[in-house]
Amino acid sequence: MVLALLAFYGRPLFAQDEHPPSQALAGLDVAPGLEATLFASEPMMLSPTNIDVDARGRVWVCEVVNYRHRNGERPEGDRILILEDTDGDGRADKSTVFYQGRDIDSAMGICVLGNRVIVSVSPNVFVFTDTDGDGKADKKELLFTKAGELQHDHTAHKFVFGPDGRLYWNMGNAEPSVYDRDGKVVKDIFGNPVIDGGHPFHGGMAFRCEPDGSRFEVLAHNFRNNYELAVDSFGGLWQSDNDDDGNRAVRINYLLEYGNYGYRDEMTGAGWQTPRTNLEETIPERHWHQNDPGVVPNLLVTGAGSPTGIVAYEGTLLPKPFQGQAIHADAGPSIVRSYSIVPEAAGYKSIETVNLLSGTRDHWFRPSDVCVAPDGSLMVADWYDPGVGGHRMGDIKRGRIYRLAPPKTPYRIPKHDFNSISGAIDALGSPNLETRYLAWTSLQARGAAAESALNRVYSESTNPRLRARALWLLAMIDGRGSEYIARAAKDSDADLRITALRAARRIRSDVAKTVQTLIHDPSPHVRRECAIALRNVEGPERSKLWAELAVQHDGRDRWFLEALGIGAADDWDACLSAWLATAGARPTSNKAGRDLVWRSRSSQTPALLETILLSPNTPPAEMPRTLRAFDFQRGSTKQPVLARLAFSEAQPGQVTGNLIRGEALARLDRNDVVNNPEHVATFKAFLDSQRGKPRLVDLLERFRVPGYSADLLAVAQSHPQSNLGVRATRLLFDLGDRSPIEAALNSHDLKSIEETVAALSSSEDPRAAKVLWPVVDDAKRPLDIRRQAIRALARSRRGADEVLLRAEQGRLDASLREAASASVYASASDAIRARAIKAFPLPPALDSRPLPPVRQLLRRRGDARKGEIVFATIGTCAKCHVVNGQGKEVGPNLSEIGAKLSRPAIYESILFPSAGISHNFAAYTVVLTNGNAVSGILVSRTPDSIAIKGIDAITRTFRMSEVEEIKEQSVSLMPADLQKAMTADDLVNVVEYLTTLKATSQKAVSARVNGDKDK
Repeated sequence: MVLALLAFYGRPLFAQDEHPPSQALAGLDVAPGLEATLFASEPMMLSPTNIDVDARGRVWVCEVVNYRHRNGERPEGDRILILEDTDGDGRADKSTVFYQGRDIDSAMGICVLGNRVIVSVSPNVFVFTDTDGDGKADKKELLFTKAGELQHDHTAHKFVFGPDGRLYWNMGNAEPSVYDRDGKVVKDIFGNPVIDGGHPFHGGMAFRCEPDGSRFEVLAHNFRNNYELAVDSFGGLWQSDNDDDGNRAVRINYLLEYGNYGYRDEMTGAGWQTPRTNLEETIPERHWHQNDPGVVPNLLVTGAGSPTGIVAYEGTLLPKPFQGQAIHADAGPSIVRSYSIVPEAAGYKSIETVNLLSGTRDHWFRPSDVCVAPDGSLMVADWYDPGVGGHRMGDIKRGRIYRLAPPKTPYRIPKHDFNSISGAIDALGSPNLETRYLAWTSLQARGAAAESALNRVYSESTNPRLRARALWLLAMIDGRGSEYIARAAKDSDADLRITALRAARRIRSDVAKTVQTLIHDPSPHVRRECAIALRNVEGPERSKLWAELAVQHDGRDRWFLEALGIGAADDWDACLSAWLATAGARPTSNKAGRDLVWRSRSSQTPALLETILLSPNTPPAEMPRTLRAFDFQRGSTKQPVLARLAFSEAQPGQVTGNLIRGEALARLDRNDVVNNPEHVATFKAFLDSQRGKPRLVDLLERFRVPGYSADLLAVAQSHPQSNLGVRATRLLFDLGDRSPIEAALNSHDLKSIEETVAALSSSEDPRAAKVLWPVVDDAKRPLDIRRQAIRALARSRRGADEVLLRAEQGRLDASLREAASASVYASASDAIRARAIKAFPLPPALDSRPLPPVRQLLRRRGDARKGEIVFATIGTCAKCHVVNGQGKEVGPNLSEIGAKLSRPAIYESILFPSAGISHNFAAYTVVLTNGNAVSGILVSRTPDSIAIKGIDAITRTFRMSEVEEIKEQSVSLMPADLQKAMTADDLVNVVEYLTTLKATSQKAVSARVNGDKDK
């Protein structure tokens, strides 16, 4: 959240905190065994969003200035730079502008492949060609179009060259879609259009295609902002993903091809905060729907952050702990990390996190990318900014690139002869991607002529990654590939056996035969890949092979279970039938069998789920997940099973029976319940048993049965500050029975009156006006009750209009003016607030003094203890933000804000909240058909409903049939006039307090979220 503050103050706002290039290294901590050197900095280069390193050791840079609120500050457009160290001193001394133009403003990815350079700059992906080798682009072509949203970092990211000769890339969740150069939607190899919308893809996606864009595959989907993708030599895929800010759910993923990664509900598209059966215990698990069937487990949750570039390090220059590991940049906590990832069952786990480079003393260090140079050293791009990313881009005059290598290691680039087989073979062993690309293309073009040399590498090398690179090329030799795949399928190294299977899929030959060879492999990783490979097999062989794999599931390996789910996709009836034929008489008698049914999507699945629910041998702890599985079933067999569960007398005990009956009813169609004479009595009896419980509201919302108005009011009175109370109150009005509300308001029970007014207030329902105005106008009532009532009236747009009209016409009781003004000033409507200023003039600021300029505030240091008190009491901060479990979660959780934002950026976020609103905290106004309008943060939006969280932290859900218009607001929900509640001293103290809020240790986060437990 940043304004162009130079316009206000005439000089750099952040001069007190930034380190000049001469002091850049002094602010960084480097891991033992490594040394950081400054390769390039301003003024040679500014604000790098992404880099690549070519075979000559030159660093290619996406230099971004024209981003969002800075867009247009460089009229000539953003640049692609080539930075070169010509004298061998380890520092760039030559800069070449490869391309500059407004068409690459805010480029987010660059990939150098010989004389071709792929630049990702949504909504386009360009291919630039240097035809004469002078370091200047001579030709520009489109590779893809409509690839994400303009001027957004949740869009198309970097392309990387894979060991199989294909291109890999990804895209975040800002309108993700892919169209070809002619503007036609791209379809994947299974015929699915590559568009976010649930048919079948959601959110961010990872892709693979041929160099010309053909044979397009969506490798995984349902991410939030998967910033970059890394591919290892075996074809393994590694990626990070950002959470909704403040939820400590940033994650590292290993990608199971064609997997769903759970950011949104797979079936409805609902957001992660939407209530659901079998809700996860922790927010990081809930954030990614980790309890849902069909969601691949996270490898690691790293807590809070803003993850960016990632690379699979396959060099030998860095110390051994970093070799073969994913190395990752996270701009939020200013860290470049390695995760020490090791196998676990059919998946992976991290046993240690090591910081290679961290901005402990220079929080402007914002690593945006990490790449491997030809000598095996790392190049780290530094966006260098007080904030994180484009939302808070506070600086456009600085940017750095660091080199990480063992101490006193000169930057020396190996020379390769790509025109000879021996030279290309030597280059194939490089840790640098472009070097390997040049070697790969040279050897692949030679075909059989290179076979002997490649065979020697595969047969004789002790480096399994180099052997894998050779195998990919051997598999592509015409007429010979199948022989090498069959040989590698019997290799003693499991990673080579996996590579063989992936190579068979690459050449589309003998996939089923290779699976059959490996189907009982001792390695769970190999069997996992066998299951995934079945997605590419057609015919009856597929279900037989699947069943043979499925019987090997032991009930403890979620990775393998999800791989089985991927392998059976679109063929569940045949696959599950084949498994049932081999599983014995009681297929659901053990955890492994129940797992397979839980994950399945067959027409037989609902009946099998029923068997599990009614079995006395099913542990009670498995009931919620089994019931949740019904939400993932389609087809005609589901409703009859749910009806049996809802109305059968054969229930396993009262508690479990009520759970099953209630969940089944919640999923039944209305006609199966209220219009069926055989079911009405049972349904009514069950409703009666749910009086006073949340389930009653769920069922009445679904079936709209009269006669429970008093019960609904009791729920609303008991939960006036929650979504449940809001739903109960709105349902009362929907059912058309206001009599319990009127009776409560006219009673002599002061507590009941207050609770009823509170419920009406939270509902923000304009229909409440008919029962509240009589309370406001009754001078015999206690003044406090009347004030509560007028505040409740003003919560809805229509009510606020009526309150203001009375004030403007002089008809508002003087004793009610203060309460009325407080409510209308809090309105989310600009028009209401503008009228409020005239009807209820504001008093002066708290100490009648304007705030000093921010540059003066930055020179002051406050008292963090006093700031904590201001945060919780005097200011309005705790009303919308949580810190360490205290407060309301409307805006981002601030428990680790001191580790993410610098002091200047925190000031900006407070004083100029609308300058750059974070992606998932944009304000929306929902205009309803009844004339009311509700504003807040968008929690979830599906074709059927929309959920909005208001500034009171209450989520209100509306059916789309009630919605007339949905408008995204350009201003933040956070008030921009906090100086009216705080003095300058208060503000300085609050900022001091916020700077002390640092990240939970990675060890603690891992123990809490990634602990040993069965998911």
